[in-house]
Amino acid sequence: MHDISSNLEDYLETIFTLEAAHSAARAKDIADQMGVQRASVTNALQKLAKQGLINYEPYSSVTLTPEGFRVATRIAHRHKVLSDFLQRVLNIRQELAEETACRLEHGIDDESLEALIRFVRFLTRCPRTGADWIASFQKSCAEPGSCPDCTACIETCLARQKSRCPEDSSQQATLE
Repeated sequence: MHDISSNLEDYLETIFTLEAAHSAARAKDIADQMGVQRASVTNALQKLAKQGLINYEPYSSVTLTPEGFRVATRIAHRHKVLSDFLQRVLNIRQELAEETACRLEHGIDDESLEALIRFVRFLTRCPRTGADWIASFQKSCAEPGSCPDCTACIETCLARQKSRCPEDSSQQATLE
């Protein structure tokens, strides 16, 4: 991946989003979407063009080069994975999840991102976890200390597991 700052990654991601919606991005639209001054946009666009990530000429539309598209796609993917995890698993409200994902996407390496994807896939597909498990986690985290009887919750989960996977009942006896 190109050695670009998190700030320039944000510009690439914004250009990617605008280009997807409008076939090209304009400096004014980039400034508006990012909440920055046009002079800042011009400076960033010059740097991105110098690295071969965008096609840019003053007073014209901006488009991603094939390499810029590849880098921007990876940035957008990291953002989406992180935002989805924060919202769907950790039950963080959308606005905060988006802000947090934007900060995290710049620091997460590919290996950690892939491990997070595998973890979420496991949570959603494994019969020992799944939607019930995630919902229980979200409920317990929504109101810490609100579960008056953890033993009852655990017994309910074990009974549900036993009904799903009767062949695992011998292992469940060990857990109890």
